[in-house]
Amino acid sequence: MSVSDSYRTFVLEQIARVAPRIRGKSMFGGVGLYSGDHFFALIDDDALFFKVDDTTRPDFIAARMKPWSPFEDGKEATGYYELPAELLEDPDAMKPWVEKAIAVAARKKASKPAKEKKALKPAKKTAKPKKSKSQARKR
Repeated sequence: MSVSDSYRTFVLEQIARVAPRIRGKSMFGGVGLYSGDHFFALIDDDALFFKVDDTTRPDFIAARMKPWSPFEDGKEATGYYELPAELLEDPDAMKPWVEKAIAVAARKKASKPAKEKKALKPAKKTAKPKKSKSQARKR
């Protein structure tokens, strides 16, 4: 993963034209893009990838875009697809793509708390075994 400063700046400026509270956060040599608290896109090797789900993936496939492939073995991560490059310079055309990616991120985030609450549920306290009189005397 690597991202040039000029590409990062360009992407953030373009997306800020169509979505609120856009910020980039450096991560593993790439950049994660947020709208508020929603992680909806990433930049890797000077290419922009949007978060997708089963409702939005077909749009990217129809546009003949490829999924993000961050692994050396070429294995794809189908949760992110590259945005058609020509959309970056056309705010009106890009806006629905950005809005859909933010919506995917919002749905994903909304579904996490239930899972996290279950995983973070405190374990039941177990009663400590009582010490025998002989153990208590040894101390």
